[in-house]
Amino acid sequence: MTPTVSVIVPVYFNEHSLPLLFDALLEVEGGLRERGLALELIFVDDGSRDGSLAVLRQLKARRPATKVVKLTRNFGAVHASKTGMRFVTGDCFVVLAADLQDPPELILEMADHWRQGAKFVVCVREGRADSPLSVLFSKLYYGLLRLFVVRDYPPGGYDPALMSKEFLPYMLESGKNVNTPLFAWWLGFEPVKIPFSRRKRLHGTSRWTFLKRVKFFADSILGFSIVPLRVMSFFGGLVAFASFGYGSVIAVNALRGVASVPGFPTLAVILSFLLGIVILMLGIIGEYIWRIFVEVTRRPEAVIDEVL
Repeated sequence: MTPTVSVIVPVYFNEHSLPLLFDALLEVEGGLRERGLALELIFVDDGSRDGSLAVLRQLKARRPATKVVKLTRNFGAVHASKTGMRFVTGDCFVVLAADLQDPPELILEMADHWRQGAKFVVCVREGRADSPLSVLFSKLYYGLLRLFVVRDYPPGGYDPALMSKEFLPYMLESGKNVNTPLFAWWLGFEPVKIPFSRRKRLHGTSRWTFLKRVKFFADSILGFSIVPLRVMSFFGGLVAFASFGYGSVIAVNALRGVASVPGFPTLAVILSFLLGIVILMLGIIGEYIWRIFVEVTRRPEAVIDEVL
């Protein structure tokens, strides 16, 4: 049986880039065929409200073997990708963005490494044609990720990546609020790294909003690290020690008959600061508890409306 590379493409407002992406994937399919490999294409429409689904129907008409999965609404790229993994029948799989910023021809190079025995091949971003704000946020995000979670994680991140079928059960059983690239790296398979530069987006506008980035960052840190809780414990112990010391000084002065005049501004600042810290700590604890709640309620990650 011909070894097969499965490519999963989450789609969200990508009607203009889909035809170009499809043509590029057909060229990739030809390259794979020359290598004795087959291509399985899986598109997942993540609740797009433009003409993406209509374009996907047209693409399926051109290549009937293409699988198109339509979700009932927008569940997010991570959940759309994991839904696509449920339809993988190939020997390895790749999740590829639909906006053409990640060159599809990288699949051929990744497949070559896979044929040589690599189980995990990642395309490491060494440059990106994004806005200065996006680049700054990216550097901050990956810097914190390397500091608190995985020290050997690529400084610019990676995407796309080819994973052998051994990854599939682990990826499907991962939590609902998980950073899937980080989770795949965390599994411990030795990665083969391919450097590349991310292209500038030419079609449509990015739906990767600031709030989605913040949530993704929170999922990455809280889902893989206990550091926030330990920082809170350390800071709480530090404040308690300082408060005990300050209270001891007041008690000693009172016994000596030395009365200090209390300053209301100082007291107000200290109370406000400590109250803010307490609220922040409760918020972090609440984030952990919410993720536990989401897991135990067993709600589906995504709901399939139609499979073509």
